[in-house]
Amino acid sequence: MTCIGFLSVAPVIEGSMSSYVADAVAALEAFDVEYETTPMGTIIEAEDSKELFAATHAAHEAVGEQADRVSTFLKIDDKRTVDQQARDKVDAVEEHLGRAARSDAAEGGD
Repeated sequence: MTCIGFLSVAPVIEGSMSSYVADAVAALEAFDVEYETTPMGTIIEAEDSKELFAATHAAHEAVGEQADRVSTFLKIDDKRTVDQQARDKVDAVEEHLGRAARSDAAEGGD
């Protein structure tokens, strides 16, 4: 997989957005993508940008069915000469750090 995207889709509403975000994430299941949801957005990996755009469009529309207004942010890294997964990018940073790329608190420490 060489096309990696960072997607954040949210309705413009007051209160919790979690059910809307769940609808957007569920829409990704219909596509040949891998994804991981984080507190700030979802990382999506696809073989090509066409599949990535189709999946993110479906996620955007899934929220739009329930909200009057939807805000979508999509950032794409389409590395065309190297086959690299999102995890590889994190591994490279961790190699330079010599440790995990997160604080002790993120690991459940004090």
